[in-house]
Amino acid sequence: MKIYDTKKVNFKVFRYNKDTDRMPYYQNFSFDVAQDEVILDILNKIKWERDGSFSYRRSCRHGICGSCAIKVNNKPVLSCKERVFDLIEIFGYELVLEPQDMKSAIKDMVVDKERFWQKYSSVKPFLVANIEAHPKSKNIISQEEADRLEEADYCIQCGNCFFACPSVDVNGDYIGPAALLKAFRFNVDVRDNAKRDRLDIVNQESSGVWDCVKCYECAEACPKDLSPIDKITKLHNQIFEENMAKDNVATRHAVGFKDSIAKHGFLDEGELVRYSEGNIGVLKHVPEAIHMFKNGKLIMPWQMPKSQKLDEVDKLIKSCSTVKFK
Repeated sequence: MKIYDTKKVNFKVFRYNKDTDRMPYYQNFSFDVAQDEVILDILNKIKWERDGSFSYRRSCRHGICGSCAIKVNNKPVLSCKERVFDLIEIFGYELVLEPQDMKSAIKDMVVDKERFWQKYSSVKPFLVANIEAHPKSKNIISQEEADRLEEADYCIQCGNCFFACPSVDVNGDYIGPAALLKAFRFNVDVRDNAKRDRLDIVNQESSGVWDCVKCYECAEACPKDLSPIDKITKLHNQIFEENMAKDNVATRHAVGFKDSIAKHGFLDEGELVRYSEGNIGVLKHVPEAIHMFKNGKLIMPWQMPKSQKLDEVDKLIKSCSTVKFK
């Protein structure tokens, strides 16, 4: 296909002005799209050629600033990186353009990111170190030390992972994946002196790492492929390594999960709930347990199978366990 070949695409665009509109609505725009055009080109065309009142954020056009993040057919994207032709292959010839979070929309694609920045700032997202006021040499770290960051320093704070996170959506206290990734980034920096301070912040039961539900939505949403969930898991390990884990439902859930896999090779969900929340705590889950049992999703303790290769499972657990859970 030549670069000047085009395809006719309909864009169903979210429109809303907080100051004048009672409810949001959608407006359709059709364009002949070239093979090399990205979503940002379409946003520009809407504003420059069709409706000058259309609002969105943009800046660098190089996938660095994170300003142009929106959703296309509910898929979080950076507008300047996402080719329209690639999205057509996934969704067809009608693409729905929406802001990262419709509940936070101010005007069209522009959202209020105040809570995102508040959560982000809460983890001390900067280097804390005793440095000379007038250093005479560079503070150079080795390649091995740099590799420990696992590219977390590439985060551009676009907010895609934050607004895609279901825990953020239902829990106003949850710090969110972007802030937790940044906490990891500085906690593994050999020049930093605030590791325990940050761990104390992210170790809170109602707002920290324990409220991550391991859904991997943040990994799917990240335009830099940084997988915040992996960094959150490593923050869990850091909490155990620093002997900062508290005896609560969250930490017992982590311990119980590992013990169940070690014992059976499978997850015993009923026993995990009992271990995490106690015998009394199990009672509040009885309706869910009955529903799961009727649908074949819950196995009775005396029927719990064991993996045929439990010895290999045990080897895997020992090889990947970097901390002592108990």
